[in-house]
Amino acid sequence: MKPQQDLYRFEIRFSGLGGQGIITLGKVMGQGLALGHGYNVTQTQSYGPEARGGSSKCDLVISSEPISYPKAESLDILVALSQEACNSYYPYLKPGGVLVLETDLVPQPPTNRYLGLPYTSLARDKVGIVQAMNTVVLGSLSYLLPFINQATMRKSLESALPEKIRAVNTKAFNLGHRLAKKEWGKDAGAVWDAE
Repeated sequence: MKPQQDLYRFEIRFSGLGGQGIITLGKVMGQGLALGHGYNVTQTQSYGPEARGGSSKCDLVISSEPISYPKAESLDILVALSQEACNSYYPYLKPGGVLVLETDLVPQPPTNRYLGLPYTSLARDKVGIVQAMNTVVLGSLSYLLPFINQATMRKSLESALPEKIRAVNTKAFNLGHRLAKKEWGKDAGAVWDAE
């Protein structure tokens, strides 16, 4: 399968706390971009010794061409789901890169140029299960990133999940996509124009 849009080394870092589903989010998005969209993708991860509550990060490098170095160095997007993660990784965001925040958990953004949603409360209040927060993030990114086809990514998500949690995660994905479109609408396009 040929990628829909040519990319040369697009880097995304998902960061936050253990227990937020950061690694799963990276794996599902990476699989969707590789198998569903035809890109070359590398995925690397690290997390602190404490499983829940410790720091966690997962990087994706996405390219139409072969990837020579698998680790992210200059981020196009930083998804920060905790204040600590935002503080630690914001310096790695390249000029013109996009910061995406969990607005309830990052009360002090390092810049006023970011996109954000209260992902955790959305998952808890609208989906009914806080653990689906990472899938709300995936849905919002499928709106934000012009090289992602929403239907293809949703199909990839559904194929990666056990049947018993598929429906709730599809609901979370659709919620994230819908709210990003509503809240970020014009801002999302302007983010890419600024580069």
